[in-house]
Amino acid sequence: MYKVKALLNWVDERFPLTATWKSHLSEYYAPKNFNFWYFFGSLALLILVMQFVTGILLTMHYKPDAAQAFASVEYIMRDVPWGWLIRYMHSTGASLFFIVIYLHMFRGLIYGSYRKPRELLWLIGMLIYLCLMAEAFFGYLLPWGQMSYWGAQVIVNLFGAVPFIGPDLSLWIRGDYVVSDATLNRFFAFHVIAVPLVLLGLVAAHLVALHEVGSNNPDGIEIKKKKDPRTGIPLDGIAFHPYYVVKDIVGVVVFLMVFSAIVFFAPEMGGYFLEHNNFIPADPLKTPLHIAPVWYFTPYYSILRAVPPLFGSQFPGVMAMGLSVMIFFLLPWLDRGAVKSIRYRGPIYKGALALFVVAFLILGYLGTKPIDVWGQFGSWLGGADRATVLARIFTVIYFLFFVLMPWYTRIDKTKPEPERVTS
Repeated sequence: MYKVKALLNWVDERFPLTATWKSHLSEYYAPKNFNFWYFFGSLALLILVMQFVTGILLTMHYKPDAAQAFASVEYIMRDVPWGWLIRYMHSTGASLFFIVIYLHMFRGLIYGSYRKPRELLWLIGMLIYLCLMAEAFFGYLLPWGQMSYWGAQVIVNLFGAVPFIGPDLSLWIRGDYVVSDATLNRFFAFHVIAVPLVLLGLVAAHLVALHEVGSNNPDGIEIKKKKDPRTGIPLDGIAFHPYYVVKDIVGVVVFLMVFSAIVFFAPEMGGYFLEHNNFIPADPLKTPLHIAPVWYFTPYYSILRAVPPLFGSQFPGVMAMGLSVMIFFLLPWLDRGAVKSIRYRGPIYKGALALFVVAFLILGYLGTKPIDVWGQFGSWLGGADRATVLARIFTVIYFLFFVLMPWYTRIDKTKPEPERVTS
């Protein structure tokens, strides 16, 4: 024991190991009323580590070559020891990553985690979300299946709708006039090296910012305002370690059970986690009947399709799709409510949030289907596709949640916040 303590002292003289442990774990005081919604931050960190490990193992056998990419994935699945498990863990991890992130963001919406003093924390989190979208997009092409090839072709072509620079921008992203070996190589470089480095930096910044301002809580009040005058410890705070570490371990165990069930029994998840067309090699001469992105991008894809072209250009749809993501960055300044938490919000905000969630889910569902899935209306609506009309309605609801927020949060009738956290 003495030797261990001596070694620790030797390290502390050269690196702030104990100080870091105390400031981020044993002496980092979090609100004592965390609930179910506070599992997802630690789960996101767990999945990130799993994705890095499985990604490294896959990269050892993958060939970033248009002539060999699909065959190398099949080689991993059939001939590499436990290769099928590694691939399914990576593909399942990608989808569950976005599920966890969406729930983490929803937690922020219901408890006001983007409000002062956590504006920068929210902005860094949104940058992480953008990086994850980029990482997923670049990785989606790598299997070189039929859907991944044509999905990448469609998405890259959208940049061509940007006025003046669009065609050159699309050419620069692809590295060729069509999605080809050059595109695959640069997407591989972005997916394996460039974006993960940025992502790691942003995650570190997110954690540092979190521990600087402190965690929010279901009541939306600041525990730092009520401290023990003798110790300076928040009266409503408990040490993250061991209390919340143990709580998170319970969440990890439950998550791994769900994760394992999907990996071993339903890795394709009915074509949502792994599309059936991606088990067919990419064929540049044969377009699939229906091209759709991975499910976690479909709400934005549905918004893209809902906006009609202007003078034959898809630029308005591209702008709407981009704005539907970027508008989250403005939340700290759009919300003018007197309270943070939904526990003390009035009926207007609760109703608006419920409509927003319904709109997001329906747009996600519509994005997975062809626009003519339910046929067309009669001549009285110009023969418009029923799915398109529905997507336009929910696109309007989606944006109204943000656009009207400064007004309905200000006039909403709220309850008084407690001075101390509740259970």
